[in-house]
Amino acid sequence: MTTIDIMLPYYGDVALMQTAVRSVIAQSDPDWRLTVVDDGKEPGVPEWFAALDDPRVSYQRNERNLGATGNYKKCLSLVEAEYMVMMGTDDIMLPGYIALIRRIVKEHPGVGVIQPGVQVIDGAGQVVNTVADQAKARIYLPRFTGTTLMAGEELAASLLRGCWFYFPSLCWRSEAIKNASFRDDLDIIQDLALVIDLIEAGETMALSDELVFQYRRHAASYSAAEAMAGKRFAEARRYFVGAAAQMEAMGWPRAAKAARRYTASRLHAVTLLPSALKARSMPGVRNLARHAFLPAPRPERAGAERAGTEQVGTEQVGAEQQR
Repeated sequence: MTTIDIMLPYYGDVALMQTAVRSVIAQSDPDWRLTVVDDGKEPGVPEWFAALDDPRVSYQRNERNLGATGNYKKCLSLVEAEYMVMMGTDDIMLPGYIALIRRIVKEHPGVGVIQPGVQVIDGAGQVVNTVADQAKARIYLPRFTGTTLMAGEELAASLLRGCWFYFPSLCWRSEAIKNASFRDDLDIIQDLALVIDLIEAGETMALSDELVFQYRRHAASYSAAEAMAGKRFAEARRYFVGAAAQMEAMGWPRAAKAARRYTASRLHAVTLLPSALKARSMPGVRNLARHAFLPAPRPERAGAERAGTEQVGTEQVGAEQQR
């Protein structure tokens, strides 16, 4: 197996980004290559990277801001290795991450996506266990020990019922993710759409319970703010309608049913309703209530739903960059 490409589409907090980079440098397996693509203008960042003096680390700053999806696509265009990671700018690789990935690829050649064991931390680096993460681990994540493989309708239905993976921790077969790429019409639910597209294309996912990655969940995040405003769920509602049709076309009735119900997404909206009411955000309340309690719109209404989302939020910054 060749070197693993670690792509870091950077925007935001300098100190957290530096912690992420140091965690890559501290890997027990040295066979990796880190590429940082800076979509911001924070002072001193180019100089910091120049001082690292590590030939495995490369850095470049975009001449103009590309936004989350644009920067992700640029990172993909720079990938050369057979396998790659699209790491979060504020997440942490524990020392055994690369070693685990290389072992799984050796044991399961050609695997499309790898989800290692993940621990959730807060903005201060303390381990946390939010309601959402408890639901992922206890309700939606498939039960297994060691390493297991999933694919096809079983995997699609499981993820559409409740999206249990952590996008920045995933390792991808480069050709597969390049063929699928990122959708221009999605922002916050981009990660689930990408994985579902890969499953449709026949890719397999390997799951490991070995803890090698820390995913940082901030209390005040872009995705949380947009959820309160309703944008997150307007986009999710539109996506699940399309995903149900996508699964029906594949002949996967269980996955289509899971997409039509979007149970975990509805429950998430319910948990946010008290906060929206307390903040007196009536547009947020209306959108959250509609997503939580109303039936999914008919497929022919999907276009109208999509058009409606454009008036819900104004920011177009990517969720993973602004968590």
